[in-house]
Amino acid sequence: MLMGQFATHGGLSRGLFRFVSAYLGHRPGGIAMAAVGACAGFGAICGSSLATAATMGQVALPELRRHGYSGSLATGALAAGGTLGIMIPPSVPLVIYAILTQESIGKLFMAAVLPGLIAMVGYMLVIRLLVAWRPGSGPAGARAPWSVRLKTLLEVLPVLLVFVVVIVGIYGGWANPTEAAAIGAAACGVLAVVTGGMRWKGLLASSLGTAQATAMIYLVLIGADMLNTTLALSQMPGELAAWVKASGMPPLLVLAMILVIYIFLGCVMDSLAMILLTIPIFYPMIMGLDFWGMAGPDKSIWFGILALMVVEIGLVHPPVGLNVYIINRLAKDVPLVETFKGVVPFLLSDLVRIVALVLFPSLSLVLVKSFGG
Repeated sequence: MLMGQFATHGGLSRGLFRFVSAYLGHRPGGIAMAAVGACAGFGAICGSSLATAATMGQVALPELRRHGYSGSLATGALAAGGTLGIMIPPSVPLVIYAILTQESIGKLFMAAVLPGLIAMVGYMLVIRLLVAWRPGSGPAGARAPWSVRLKTLLEVLPVLLVFVVVIVGIYGGWANPTEAAAIGAAACGVLAVVTGGMRWKGLLASSLGTAQATAMIYLVLIGADMLNTTLALSQMPGELAAWVKASGMPPLLVLAMILVIYIFLGCVMDSLAMILLTIPIFYPMIMGLDFWGMAGPDKSIWFGILALMVVEIGLVHPPVGLNVYIINRLAKDVPLVETFKGVVPFLLSDLVRIVALVLFPSLSLVLVKSFGG
């Protein structure tokens, strides 16, 4: 949480946007693609979708509007790109999932990397197709010289190093999640001061924001623990899992029903609440079913990434779509209806990605297996 606050208040988002824009901005739709890529990079040090959307919206939205991008494409791309804040590790919802299921945080983070990159590429492909369909909606910007590209690369290398240290540190075993988070927060703090110009005001704002977010999460966790205790005493999750297993319903049908429930819950709940309230019920059901002969640990990781991806959709689809409201508040000249229209093509990309992960669980397991998981 503190690492994300330092990144938000320290201006690291501007360097990430300049870097991706220098390489993609001269292409049709390239500045919107740069905004999505910057959201992915910022999510790698932030862990919060709302913070990613709000921060990158302030940085990228003026550039998109200045270059003549349509309101629906500009706001839709930023709202969808903001969801990468929880998809690209480190991710707060994944940490909560790990706590609830006693799963390895390092393995979950590693498993989320490839689906997160696929999400980023999918969003960029959507932008490219939209611009090909309506060329005027996303004009190309000026081509940056190689001297500028190399300069922006040097600016973001420390940020990339922080991401590598945190993820590799946790998964490599030489630092537990708390130690890796402390290293990442300290590194982001130094970068925010040196490159972002953060001063005492930003430090105080970061500390206060961390305290508020942490207090909120702890209160929700206390409530979730009380709910879990009640569920354990009632034996309802176990009985429900046994009933589903004995019902003879195909496992994929059960999984599809769970994913649809998540999508509907996204209309009225935020991502953290969905994870906390549903995992104690759905997790035993999934673990009691057979999916292509997967072992229990693999199934646990796979379902965690699937749940995260579906919860992510709740941040952009109506009527709640918190990311949409955040971006639309920044883009005062764009009607809310236009922003919701703008996210629809990205929701289709999400649907394709979810179906692919359901049918090919290896997308979330290949890195875990490759590095000795």
